[in-house]
Amino acid sequence: MAGKLYICATPIGNLDDITFRVVKTLKEVDLIAAEDTRHSRKLLNYYEIDTPVTSYHEHNKKEKARYLIELLLSGKNIALITDAGTPAISDPGEDLVKMAYEAGIEVTSLPGPCALITGLTLSGLSTRRFAFEAFLPADKKERQRIIGELINDTRTIILYEAPHRLLKTLKELYETMGDRSIAVIKELTKIHETVLRTRISDAIAIYEQEEPKGEYLIIIEGKSVKEIEADQQNLWGDKTIIEHLKVYTDQGFDKKEAMKMVAKDRGISKRDVYKAVIDGNDC
Repeated sequence: MAGKLYICATPIGNLDDITFRVVKTLKEVDLIAAEDTRHSRKLLNYYEIDTPVTSYHEHNKKEKARYLIELLLSGKNIALITDAGTPAISDPGEDLVKMAYEAGIEVTSLPGPCALITGLTLSGLSTRRFAFEAFLPADKKERQRIIGELINDTRTIILYEAPHRLLKTLKELYETMGDRSIAVIKELTKIHETVLRTRISDAIAIYEQEEPKGEYLIIIEGKSVKEIEADQQNLWGDKTIIEHLKVYTDQGFDKKEAMKMVAKDRGISKRDVYKAVIDGNDC
């Protein structure tokens, strides 16, 4: 009978932020697969966990995943942990989970610390709808493409960022998104936990004077629906209503449907569009 893969959330800073269930599981499984065995040893020693540990990280994930799957198929139970927080979120754990399912192995997730959720609740920004983008790509074109996709997103946006790239990222966000409200959070759950609630321009000014240190979350206010509507209306500002209507009729829309679309684009009533058509002697 095959074993089970346990996805175990571990502390993101404060070692006391771990569940009883995770500690119990880490003691009972046959093997712990850790992103960095030396880093995880501190946590395991703290809770007197002497279960064997093996490394599983980005650079060995293909070969090591096959090895772990073989162990699971032979009946061994394995716990997967990451350096901090919940495994399989923006780390190689997702590959192991996928392979386990493909091999017919049972997988369960033990909830616990998660940096993006902890940071979101601290941000003071809207928590109802949010988008998690983790670390932006290093490739310039891919990075610009993703930021471009986020410009009109109405959800709160969550990014991870390293200290040496923080200022560059803030400047890119300012240039593309404008001066939005943000929360820049560092050292979550640790002694020097800091939450900077400000605007992007102010954050840039601060970090131009103060060298960023520690791991950061950047949480960005989504674009308001009113701003999107205003932008949409401005797109047609250089066209008359008749010219605007013709754009849609030339695309094959009937006049009635085109008039509805024009009214929506410009934030005006269909009656206003109809009046402009009549006054302009149709189109």
